[in-house]
Amino acid sequence: MSMAIWLTENSKIIVQGMTGSEGMKHSRRMLASGAQVVGGVNARKAGTEVDFDGTVLPVFGTVKEAMEKTGADVSVVFVPPKFTKDAVVEAVDAEIPLCVVITEGIPVHDTAYFWAYAGEKGNRTRVIGPNCPGIASPGKSNAGIIPADITNPGRIGLVSKSGTLTYQMMYELRDIGFSTCVGIGGDPIIGTTHIDALKAFQEDPETDAIVMIGEIGGDAEERAAAYIAEHVTKPVVGYVAGFTAPEGKTMGHAGAIVSGSSGTAEAKKEALEKVGVRVGKTPSETARLMREIMQNL
Repeated sequence: MSMAIWLTENSKIIVQGMTGSEGMKHSRRMLASGAQVVGGVNARKAGTEVDFDGTVLPVFGTVKEAMEKTGADVSVVFVPPKFTKDAVVEAVDAEIPLCVVITEGIPVHDTAYFWAYAGEKGNRTRVIGPNCPGIASPGKSNAGIIPADITNPGRIGLVSKSGTLTYQMMYELRDIGFSTCVGIGGDPIIGTTHIDALKAFQEDPETDAIVMIGEIGGDAEERAAAYIAEHVTKPVVGYVAGFTAPEGKTMGHAGAIVSGSSGTAEAKKEALEKVGVRVGKTPSETARLMREIMQNL
């Protein structure tokens, strides 16, 4: 029986914004993947039910009520950007252990607010995201928008800033498989970091090696390298998106801006390689490096 981090076969998921179009679509997909989705939250539609191909789920007025009635321990947030701050604050107030924020386009000061708020409340709620694909433990559960059928259960842990590269890596290494795949998002401020995931994978007895996907901008990868040097004994393979990016231009993600020499893909690659992380020049090369490691373990 393989383990996972933060999301297991026993996780009970509620969806904040389940009755909206994105919430409906992805609740249906999560259910189809075998995840235990147990209800939704929408104050305006409290007391109603939604039928997902024969699975009828209740809609609750608040996260607290949803948790009391269903035993939910994970919330996935699909509410529009202007309501996201309130939705996350409500989840934090209810002390749900995991809150996965899929919504993109949230004002940075709103994210800063709910991230700090979770900290003030003692970090009893882990926030993943925002603007992320979520978290999947293949064969067990799926909270967010990561496709459920592109990989298999296995012993690689994956943490990534980029949604699409998360999917590509999962697919390329599908024959070896993953314990948990975490998409942390690429916004300038995010709840769960590379380091948080590295720590959890290091402590997970069923994860043997880790793939870490970063991208240009900021210094998260450099900080992760310093953490790996001190605390991570499992093999780590890295990839940094944006090797061809010009300086001073934001690439795709709000957080991906390069200033001077810090934040470049080359600088990040060097920092990681200095601590023994093998870094691929392309996602496919990164997958190949991980394949070599897994064959030699």
